[in-house]
Amino acid sequence: MGLEMRVKRAILRELARRYQRGRKKEKTRVLEEFIGLTGYNRSYGSWLLRNCGRKVVLSGGDGQRVVFIGEVRPIRRRRARVYDEEFKRVLVWLWELLDYSCGKRLVGSLRWLVPKLVEQRELRVKKAVQQKLLQVSAATVDRLLRPERKRYELKSRARTRPGTLLKHQVPIRTFAEWEEGKPGFLEIDLVGHDGGNAQGEFLYSLNATDVASGWIETEAVRNRAQVWTFQALEKIKQRLPFALLGIDSDNDGAFINDHLVRYCQENNLTFTRSRPYRKNDNCYVEQKNYSVVRRLAGYLRYDTEEEQRLLEQLYCRSRLYYNFFQPNMKLVSKERVGSRVIKRYDNPKTPYQRLLESPALSSEQKAWLRRTYQELNVVKLKAEIDRLKERLWRLQKVKKNCPNFRIDSYVRQ
Repeated sequence: MGLEMRVKRAILRELARRYQRGRKKEKTRVLEEFIGLTGYNRSYGSWLLRNCGRKVVLSGGDGQRVVFIGEVRPIRRRRARVYDEEFKRVLVWLWELLDYSCGKRLVGSLRWLVPKLVEQRELRVKKAVQQKLLQVSAATVDRLLRPERKRYELKSRARTRPGTLLKHQVPIRTFAEWEEGKPGFLEIDLVGHDGGNAQGEFLYSLNATDVASGWIETEAVRNRAQVWTFQALEKIKQRLPFALLGIDSDNDGAFINDHLVRYCQENNLTFTRSRPYRKNDNCYVEQKNYSVVRRLAGYLRYDTEEEQRLLEQLYCRSRLYYNFFQPNMKLVSKERVGSRVIKRYDNPKTPYQRLLESPALSSEQKAWLRRTYQELNVVKLKAEIDRLKERLWRLQKVKKNCPNFRIDSYVRQ
């Protein structure tokens, strides 16, 4: 590498004399010869040829001066900082507000979230900072947030993460084919809150996820008895902003029962189940089990009526937060190149935005969604969610009767 750099310097010294004395056509020929020999790009090559043997002063953005005297050395020309500490402070606040999203999802949200927060006077910053928030790239966001992410990293995680493969249903009763591009087909699953102790009764969360839009509804149930599961499913159906067309579940006895099968038959609903021991068949709801239920409720044990009431209040707020303000990215295509699989995703969109784009919803349904969105304040919504989570975790400290009880040892973010 050293010899190669000495050769480049020798070539530069030899050609710089011809370049600096020659006319335009001669300069062009010398520049072409120089970049062909050294591999430099055209702009950097012409800069070296112009300034070889001369004293060049480069002013950095922080007021420092760098002196360069006619040598081929790697020089980092300083630029003024575009994103200062004030911008980073606002960016970190927005990142926490959107539940620590990745750069691509966060940038996709800023385009519509910043104007809404400014209108509601929740975000009060200079116009220049607002403009930077609207034009910042995902790569820059990830770079600026890298130190903050390290603060929240865990050394280990409990339990496995959900899979990423697409769903394959094994139908039980079918009145229509699954239409994954049409809202109304839900994957459902039960998430247990046993806290590592499966003895006795404890609460469950019924999680329902729409395949097309990512719309999520969650209900707390007393136990996994069929009567409570069906009751929670009825509540979810009443809250959906679209018609329920089909249900896909695993092979849990809470779902595979005569009562639910008969209900689907009477209401002309598609009812399918996944293959045994194949969680990837329900990949959409399995992913939400982690990103929504576990991130909200953690891995603690809930088994009292007060905890069930708090979970119901928490899910009542979180459904608005995730459906109207949390974007998701849907897989568009997969391509295998050798041993690598290249996945391409669409632009980040919230379930609310995907429903507005769907032709399956009526104008009245879309108008209701728009009115609901206009009435929501994401800052107050996030504060209420955090307050309810804190109350849930405080109950654990009382139950365990331990003053040194630490929530972070039980909750996995």
